[in-house]
Amino acid sequence: MIAPGATIGALQASLPLDPLENRILLCHALGLSRVALITESERALTADEASRLAAVVQRRQFGEPIAYIVGHREFFGLNFQVNDSVLIPRPDTELLVELALERLPKHGRLLDMGTGSGAIAVSVAHTRPDAAVTALDFSGAALDVARANANAHGAKVRLLRSDWFSNLEQERFHLIASNPPYIAHADEHLARGDLRFEPNIALTDRADGLSALRIIIGGAAAHLEQDGWLLLEHGYDQAAQVRELLEAHGYAEVQSWRDLAGIERASGGRIAARNS
Repeated sequence: MIAPGATIGALQASLPLDPLENRILLCHALGLSRVALITESERALTADEASRLAAVVQRRQFGEPIAYIVGHREFFGLNFQVNDSVLIPRPDTELLVELALERLPKHGRLLDMGTGSGAIAVSVAHTRPDAAVTALDFSGAALDVARANANAHGAKVRLLRSDWFSNLEQERFHLIASNPPYIAHADEHLARGDLRFEPNIALTDRADGLSALRIIIGGAAAHLEQDGWLLLEHGYDQAAQVRELLEAHGYAEVQSWRDLAGIERASGGRIAARNS
């Protein structure tokens, strides 16, 4: 219980959360900037403010992710709207954006498969306004979030509702990127931490963790231009299996890249010959 009359400064030290989370939730519940937390540290909370703060602290204590409580998360230097219809963008996925930006030609066409919040597509389109970026997702609710993020950042992104390749017809792209569901259905991590609150369908393929990756790798060649790249995020222990799948489907320059933690987090390959 947070009592009206408690000062902002005292609450920063006494809330039952991590100090950073305390600051974030104080800012969110009270509508204050980080600077205002300091300049108004002696101000006492009203009854309404105390009630709002208590509500968000309780949500966090129940395990709800901070990003869902405050409604946004930073990714690739941009602020992304998030809700429980989409995964929370994570720093690991910034590696996929960096790899895509390095390989996408001038005025190139990029496809983001399973876009969720639009983190990959919007980041590329914002950084490279010359690119023609398409983002697809099976979830209409996810596409609504991606649309809001594209509009917020003035990023030109074409949004398409599609179950993987089903609505793409004969379109081709210079680069396809995807962060698909890759957690195996029995993985114990699904019942821990933030993952408990995120959309299950965006986390797990409800199989061995590789089924979505198999679909993308098997179908991407028909939608890539000659010399086009396929780039995939995957699990911490899946790099070798993903490379094998890429090689089995005839991709060239197959390789994996490590994230900031030194984990092989993304793999990809290039189409050396155009498929008819």
